[in-house]
Amino acid sequence: MDYFWLILSGVGMGLIAAVPIGPVNLICIRRTFAFGPLNGFVSGVGGALGDGVFAAITGFGLSWVAHLIQGYAVAIELIGGVMMVVMGWHAVKAGVPPDDPGECAAKEDRANAGLVKAVASTFALTITNPATLLFFTGMFAGFGSLAGGTGDFTDTSFIVLGVVAGSAGWWLALTTIIGLFHARIDGNRVLAINRACGFLVAIFGLAVLANLAWNLLRQV
Repeated sequence: MDYFWLILSGVGMGLIAAVPIGPVNLICIRRTFAFGPLNGFVSGVGGALGDGVFAAITGFGLSWVAHLIQGYAVAIELIGGVMMVVMGWHAVKAGVPPDDPGECAAKEDRANAGLVKAVASTFALTITNPATLLFFTGMFAGFGSLAGGTGDFTDTSFIVLGVVAGSAGWWLALTTIIGLFHARIDGNRVLAINRACGFLVAIFGLAVLANLAWNLLRQV
């Protein structure tokens, strides 16, 4: 099978997974405005790697991992929901960015020094959403043989690579476009964007926790 089409199918799945507005999108938007395009993009890479993990679990038929995730779905969703609430709250409580260009540059440098933390936070946020595993299960089934139906290790590897590339490509495009406005808006507007994004991320987290609590109550 032509590897180009395998990668292209993976890119399509990665884009479909990344484009819809969700917590990771909001976090990347917030960090791009607050700390610059590099921090925003690297945060997106964490989400892309998380998508790649779920794609690999599905594509390589790692059923034992899928069962493990499903078995601990409640704990995983709880961790993910709490993470979203905490990250959203911190964003809402963030202060007004400094107006002095030197201070802004210093703040951005400090943020970029913690790029590993930026990647880790969005990666953790992505893999604590078991619904993503179901999403990729449906996507692989939908793409049929083009999306790994052959079961061949090499073919599936190219698809997973495409998923990561497609997702990362979205984050690069998003943060690059937002980065064009990064230096053109004042501190108060950045603060408003930070708080709006943080509020929405916290709402996502509360929704996850509320849904989890409701499902648990139904089982009692």
